[in-house]
Amino acid sequence: MRPPYQSFVSGNSDKYNGLRSSLVEWCGSPQGRYVLEWESAQFGRAVEDVFGFRAAQLGLPHLDMLRSNRIPFRFALALEPGAAVAADPFQLPLASESLDLLVLPHTLEFHADPHQVLREAARVLRPEGQIVISGFNSLSLWRVRQMFAGRDAGAPWNARFISLLKLRDWLRLLGFELNGGRFGCYAPPFRSAEWLSRVRFIEHAGARWWPIAGGVYVVRAVKRVQGVMLITPAWRRERARRRGLAVLPQRRGQSGFVNRRGEKR
Repeated sequence: MRPPYQSFVSGNSDKYNGLRSSLVEWCGSPQGRYVLEWESAQFGRAVEDVFGFRAAQLGLPHLDMLRSNRIPFRFALALEPGAAVAADPFQLPLASESLDLLVLPHTLEFHADPHQVLREAARVLRPEGQIVISGFNSLSLWRVRQMFAGRDAGAPWNARFISLLKLRDWLRLLGFELNGGRFGCYAPPFRSAEWLSRVRFIEHAGARWWPIAGGVYVVRAVKRVQGVMLITPAWRRERARRRGLAVLPQRRGQSGFVNRRGEKR
């Protein structure tokens, strides 16, 4: 039986592929390299202490955001070339509750129905599975630049920036609980690598004085299922306790992925 949204996917696949192709090209620009350098470090911190049997990356398969993770079976799903599995985020060819970890690098912003993409993510993640998402911050200089960009400006200005508050609400509705995150990329979105290098000092100032105004965010959330209690080996519980990320009360200017002993990593 054909899913009720199949016709919608078919009618928008060309547009979706075009947007994603534009994003892939942008990744090689000075702006793209600046953003991805920061994001790669955050994804590395977010996934390195997630354990299980299967992990997947949805989108941008030429960027390995799972390389710091030690789950034995890792693969990429995307409509872009280079993915191990060709798949639309609307209809993932995966069994329900089959993944322990799923990462979405700028996947939601380039899809017509990001909430449906999150529903699919929730379906394929097992209870206590983790999801890591990156996105462009709607409260930043990057959003201001987007407001003055034309319709044909290309990525990332043709994306739908999603505020962290809205993303948090979507995740909560689907049973997710945020357990880590960070803002970054406070420099204005200059096109020149030289100018981006000149204003690197803004990174430290931004993180200290206006932490929620970074151009990009990376957040991690865990899928909670009421009434389900997982039984895991003692060694795994102890390792998770020592290395697990946790949201701690933060003083002004402090934001980021931290471990349970309060140490930034």
